[in-house]
Amino acid sequence: MAKEAILVLEDGLVYEGYTFGAENTAYGEVVFDTGMTGYQEMLTDPSFAGQIVVPTYPLIGNYGINESDFESKQIQVRGFAVREHCSQPSHWRSTNTLHEFLLSNSIPGISGIDTRALTRHIRSAGAMMGILTSEKTAEEALEELKGLPDYDSVDFVRKVSTEKPYQWQSNTPVITSPSPRDAQKERSSRRISRRTGPVKQSHIVIVDLGVKYSMLRILSELGCQVTVVPCSTLAEDILAFKPDGIMVSPGPGNPELLGYVVETIKGLLGKKPMVGVGLGQNLIAQSFGVRSFKLKFGHRGGYPVRDLATGKVYITAQNHGYALDADSLEEGLEVSHVNLNDGTVEGLRHRELPVMSFQYCSEAYPGPQDNLYLFERFLKMVGGGQR
Repeated sequence: MAKEAILVLEDGLVYEGYTFGAENTAYGEVVFDTGMTGYQEMLTDPSFAGQIVVPTYPLIGNYGINESDFESKQIQVRGFAVREHCSQPSHWRSTNTLHEFLLSNSIPGISGIDTRALTRHIRSAGAMMGILTSEKTAEEALEELKGLPDYDSVDFVRKVSTEKPYQWQSNTPVITSPSPRDAQKERSSRRISRRTGPVKQSHIVIVDLGVKYSMLRILSELGCQVTVVPCSTLAEDILAFKPDGIMVSPGPGNPELLGYVVETIKGLLGKKPMVGVGLGQNLIAQSFGVRSFKLKFGHRGGYPVRDLATGKVYITAQNHGYALDADSLEEGLEVSHVNLNDGTVEGLRHRELPVMSFQYCSEAYPGPQDNLYLFERFLKMVGGGQR
């Protein structure tokens, strides 16, 4: 019999349910994700560090946990809140249940709550701190929450970034019989390779703010040598790797706390082609004096984005809580992509320098794979092509 648990929000609202995973207490910013699949990728996405994640899809855990769909070396979320937890998954690749996965990583989950109602509340009131517990009363949990640090005050990038540089070697096990998803990945890779044509091996250095494995896999599949460096690496040390191009990765937390990365970016501008993804876009923009602001409840899940250069609309995978103030754009930056739901900036390009950026997840795991062309666009820029 599952133990009773509660999720207490900082405004005093309490959701009652039952534990799965670890039976301990965790706190974090409570956010929702509208993706219909991909809970393993969500759990291991470093951009979710410091957060309690609420999937809006009602049934979670039905295909278990496998060895291939990790986006980092460990679970990154603080807690997981679902409507219905499936304890008996069915999938040929599954090696573990969701419950066992959370338990082995000491991450608490709560099931049986009305996640649609919780999502509506967050949409109305905004993302807020919460505490998930099976050990405390609601009153005790709320009192403890008042003394805990706010999400926006913590530099989570230093917590998720690599401690030392490394060269990426794919750690994906060989799958003996391909699933439809694996076949789709392979087709996507071949499709980009055909469009790009023969390309010399480019050396891409990634500044790790919370990079996802899928980004490293895709660059590797496209023939790139990939080196990942810590978030605190100085510009001169990055250039010492002799990169052909530089990527500033996605990551968690408040971009206003990352002035040390902005200074590094300033030292790299104009010296090598550069792309920023997710949080990386915020920081490249900040290096040009552009301001960021916090979205009311963030973009996490699938969103329509227009590419202003072509007029095409793409369905994108997103996971960010901050956006750029378009009115503060200057110094040669222009908007390249916009969100069709709220008009926020989803991409930038520089009119003169080889610099581009995207707020959404170009690698699209989990999510639609409409946007793999962005890797092609970056590699053309690295090779001296148009931005």
